[in-house]
Amino acid sequence: MTSQPPRILLVEDDPVSRAFLGAAIQALPAAVDAADSMAAALALGATGHYDLWLFDANLPDGSGVELLARLRVRDARTPALAHTAANDRDAIEALLQAGFRQVLVKPLPATALQKALRQVLEPDTDGALASAAATDDTLPDWDDETAARALNGNREHIAALRRLFITELPAVIERVRNAFRNEDFQGLHGELHRLRASCGFVGATRLQHAVQALGDDERSHARLQEFTVAAQALTASTEPTPA
Repeated sequence: MTSQPPRILLVEDDPVSRAFLGAAIQALPAAVDAADSMAAALALGATGHYDLWLFDANLPDGSGVELLARLRVRDARTPALAHTAANDRDAIEALLQAGFRQVLVKPLPATALQKALRQVLEPDTDGALASAAATDDTLPDWDDETAARALNGNREHIAALRRLFITELPAVIERVRNAFRNEDFQGLHGELHRLRASCGFVGATRLQHAVQALGDDERSHARLQEFTVAAQALTASTEPTPA
């Protein structure tokens, strides 16, 4: 890196994921401008040069592919990476074909994100991207080991992200249930897509599995009930701080 920290444009609409990714980028160190929509990202993109773009594949007012295409009209050289919670080979290939250098699958540890960014900012850096996923069969409400891996064991960051996660969760539960009730499956998948990544960042293992199950069986009232019970258990939690 140069003597001046690189400037990175981060686009992520989920507040928990945005906080996690922003903190990981700042620790490179790097300067980060964060946007929660395509419109906000376009406004920031017009303010000056960035050394790297990091875009969510799915945004409330468009897509990462569309955002990249619009920014490319005036900037053909800035390297771009995509991030997504959809670990689907066809979707990842489509992002690569659209011009993203790498596709990062969320949730992933801060170290993996930083390694991927350094590979672009410092082309001589060795190493391949690795992602992490929760695989605890006991399905605890909070998996401290998963959260610690994602945030390099920083207890203060874990606690702060969990507080933000719990604050946002009641509104997310309501949106998921309304989408299910109205058979708005596109809206339902959008909410579950964002929530699955957030669960991984904070170690909400039981809810993460319930989110995946509901996404796989979107018409199942039993899956919706499992999701609701898992989510409400976290909103009732009084001590989300890792042990």
